[in-house]
Amino acid sequence: MAEQKTAEVKEISVEERLVALYELQTVVSEIDKIKTLRGELPLEVQDLEDEIAGLQTRIDKYNTDIVDMDKAIEAEKIKIEEARAKIAKNTEQQNNVRNNREFDALSKEIEFQSLEIELSEKRIREYSTDVKVKHEEVEVANKQCSERQFDLTQKKAELDEIVAETRQEEERLREKVKELEALIDPRLLTAFKRIRKNARNGLAVVSVERDACGGCFNKIPPQRQMDIRMRKKIIVCEYCGRILVDKELASAE
Repeated sequence: MAEQKTAEVKEISVEERLVALYELQTVVSEIDKIKTLRGELPLEVQDLEDEIAGLQTRIDKYNTDIVDMDKAIEAEKIKIEEARAKIAKNTEQQNNVRNNREFDALSKEIEFQSLEIELSEKRIREYSTDVKVKHEEVEVANKQCSERQFDLTQKKAELDEIVAETRQEEERLREKVKELEALIDPRLLTAFKRIRKNARNGLAVVSVERDACGGCFNKIPPQRQMDIRMRKKIIVCEYCGRILVDKELASAE
């Protein structure tokens, strides 16, 4: 099947390939116009979706931090309760010591536990401040997310409306593109796409206008113009690399 298709492509004359190429250029240019009609909307929609995803990731991170800090606060509170219990126990033991050495040891332990309580209380204050800040950041991020979501809904509705209006025409044009591409051999089609990608306004095939290239407007020598009119081989502009066709062929298309 592939060999048969290749054979069919080889049977097409250079003139027929030029006709197909110019028609293909005309059709893809029409598709470009539809894309231009949509403007920057697809990119704006994508940017908003990315921004919302980023904000949501940030909110999730804030909430995770808040949960972790709440757990840390509870852990410090437990430490305080344990330290107070030890202080109470050591204070009671001081009433039953047998010598000053035991009394001093218990006093040092009580002092140490008191310092542990102060340290835990300091950490609780720091964690509590951080939790408050994180809650404020979550509130700000949620507000931003809601605003961006509203913008996204508006942009999507606008884009969907334009797409709905042009979908049928675009589908028809894309089907035509497939038909025309089937008439062009793969190497030439690859060259067409490469030139189109790098060319201004996506023009890979242009006609000769007033003895000049219709793409870069550089003058074309008379002999080369004659070769173009003969339609015996594919000729490209020596300045911009675009495929050239004569004005009569372009006018007929």
